[in-house]
Amino acid sequence: MVSFVNALLYGVGGIVMAGMALLVAFQEKLVYVPVLPGLTKSYSITPSRLRLIYEDVWLRSSDGVRLHAWFIKLFPDCRGPTILFFQENAGNIAHRLEMVRIMLQRLHCNVFMLSYRGYGESDGYPSQHGITRDAQAALEHLSQRTDIDTTRIVVFGRSLGGAVGAVLTKNNPDKVAALILENTFTSILDMAGVLLPFLKWFIGGSGSKGPRILNFLVRSPWSTIDVVGEIKQPILFLSGLQDEMVPPSHMQMLYAKAAARNKHCKFVEFPTGMHMDTWLAGGDQYWRSIQEFLAEHVRKKKESETSGNDNGILSL
Repeated sequence: MVSFVNALLYGVGGIVMAGMALLVAFQEKLVYVPVLPGLTKSYSITPSRLRLIYEDVWLRSSDGVRLHAWFIKLFPDCRGPTILFFQENAGNIAHRLEMVRIMLQRLHCNVFMLSYRGYGESDGYPSQHGITRDAQAALEHLSQRTDIDTTRIVVFGRSLGGAVGAVLTKNNPDKVAALILENTFTSILDMAGVLLPFLKWFIGGSGSKGPRILNFLVRSPWSTIDVVGEIKQPILFLSGLQDEMVPPSHMQMLYAKAAARNKHCKFVEFPTGMHMDTWLAGGDQYWRSIQEFLAEHVRKKKESETSGNDNGILSL
């Protein structure tokens, strides 16, 4: 009996040590994937390939890292909403251009696409602390532009980008008009058990049943579940029910946490949507859901109001 207990303890200890080794050595490579297998770090195409009007934007994060972005307009003097788009963890902004092309047409908006540090043409190495700074730099840039309506800046984040966008939105209630989250996880702590099931007993978020003794090793926890409940702006949740990467239950938990304090939350499900193609699988319903959300919460002020006649009337 004693030998069995010893063997069990050694086995558990071995799992813990293996988990610690994996986390210490490979966690950044699991969370951040700037280069897809078989491709290079550089952009495969630029917006001009799709005949989009754009400018290259170079920024400096608050810690001095040089960042690259594309600012894409529907047409030169477009005063519609400006979408600050944060991508998933893998690849770069060039891989999202086809979706953005359709976004411009369907939403009549501008789109600002930021390359996180270490991605695309941006310098540095990705980390939660660093990417949070990068997102803030992008927002500060947009807030200072004179060619857009700065009262209509909407943050849109997909997967990892949703975690980035949630933090930015919470920290800037006076600069971000609304938030859109698509297929976003509750936290990297919870995702560790999804990607590496044997770790779920040792790593997890606040709802985890395990001892969570390895949480301290996670350098990029991205705990969206702890952030979303503090956001005051309207939030649209877009969930693909066939998501093969992030369990759809994560989006449901995020919505429940946010809606408990925020009356301006809306949840939309897409039965055939997977992690990367919900925008495509959702078809007209996907874009119509966003259009309705923007029409309700990111409305344009009438000229009479913006010119000083504050009559409190808004127009779409």
